[in-house]
Amino acid sequence: MPNRPRTQIFMASTLYGAATLAAALDADRFAPADRRLLLLSNNAATPETTASLDTMPGFDRLSTRFDRVLSWNETISPFHPGGWSPRADDAPLWERHLRLLWDLGDSPVELIVESIQVNPALALAQVFPGAPLDVYADGLMSYGPTRNKLDPLIGTRIGRLLHLDLVPGLTPLLLTEFGVPAETVPTDAFLKVLTELAEADELPQSGGELEVPEGAALLLGQYLSALGILTPEEEEELHVQMLRGAAERGHREIVFKPHPSAPARWSRLLEREAEKRDLALTVLDRPVLAEVLYQRMRPALVVGCFSTALLTASTFYDLPTARTGTGLLLERLAPYQNSNRIPVTIVDALVPDLADRSATPHTAPGDIAGLVTAVGYAMQHQIYPNLRPATERYLATRLDQHTWRYFKRRRLTALALPGAIPSQLAFIPRNATVRRVARRARAVQRRLKKRAVFG
Repeated sequence: MPNRPRTQIFMASTLYGAATLAAALDADRFAPADRRLLLLSNNAATPETTASLDTMPGFDRLSTRFDRVLSWNETISPFHPGGWSPRADDAPLWERHLRLLWDLGDSPVELIVESIQVNPALALAQVFPGAPLDVYADGLMSYGPTRNKLDPLIGTRIGRLLHLDLVPGLTPLLLTEFGVPAETVPTDAFLKVLTELAEADELPQSGGELEVPEGAALLLGQYLSALGILTPEEEEELHVQMLRGAAERGHREIVFKPHPSAPARWSRLLEREAEKRDLALTVLDRPVLAEVLYQRMRPALVVGCFSTALLTASTFYDLPTARTGTGLLLERLAPYQNSNRIPVTIVDALVPDLADRSATPHTAPGDIAGLVTAVGYAMQHQIYPNLRPATERYLATRLDQHTWRYFKRRRLTALALPGAIPSQLAFIPRNATVRRVARRARAVQRRLKKRAVFG
């Protein structure tokens, strides 16, 4: 019936994602609705010990765009959002339950979710099987392939992919197998929302002056050991490497923004290194968006590994950036299809190396589309067979000392792509003795690279 009220349910798990949704709403990127519900999901490994999105500074301002704020964690308790989905036979019961719990009645529902390939977004889509879907992306992963084959019953319901224009000129690959068009969230609307958050966020003050120094170098911590990519010791050393690199560039004031879930001892290791080098180090002890810091302290340099915030710094705020550790990650990510590969590739290609004083990226911005297409096809060739010709052209003409780092010869060989092992050497993967020798050689090579990266 045309007169039934329409409800839009927006799912968010990060403040950055909620800001993206707010910007899209402010820019009228969604059709009018009778009710707009914001469904929060805390996807941390232990949500009980991690700050919920609705407790973060500035959230109150974002929430004014919605009629009601709900909690997915409370709804499915005691299950974890990342591990629960309804059994097929139970989905109708869950839909009936949520319609009663959230006072939806029999009104049509539209879902706006992130990361549709996995729970909790996938679970929500299964609970409401008749609801049309929009997907929004709050990071660099949208430029990569869909991480696994999506059920056509889900994929064909997706109307569009909303994303920030983090890499101007680059079109997301995500969900293109279903013909889903990409639509950018206007940058000016997003920056306006970030300004709103900066005004709401009260950074620590002392004597009327900001304790976070203006013009300092800003280090962005990630929590890569939680993903199994690095060991905790390697990640600690990565942060120390950031500090050393910033100091070698002449920065004497350093601000470290740790990941909210990272252990406190990492900060203490940095503090000892800063004391040794006579640096003024400020460690932020509460969650705050990097973009808020960009506005409040205008850093002289932003250093990170492969954080999306490196691209917002350079693209949206015109701040100098540098990255470190991406070479090790490109080697370490496994399997090759690991969904972090595209973000690491983009940052490694476009953001200058911290150790490189010339501040030149590996790849010109105009060449990034070909690189992402080739890496995306190598990651998910079965989902994107139409990308093979473009991939072959790129590999046949662009493989050099810089671009080889983004590919694995074994992967190219398995897909019979340019750069693969020559046919006369094809017996090698089947020879046990040669494999043993190769494994030992690779182990030695990894140790040498590790020493080179971490000094």
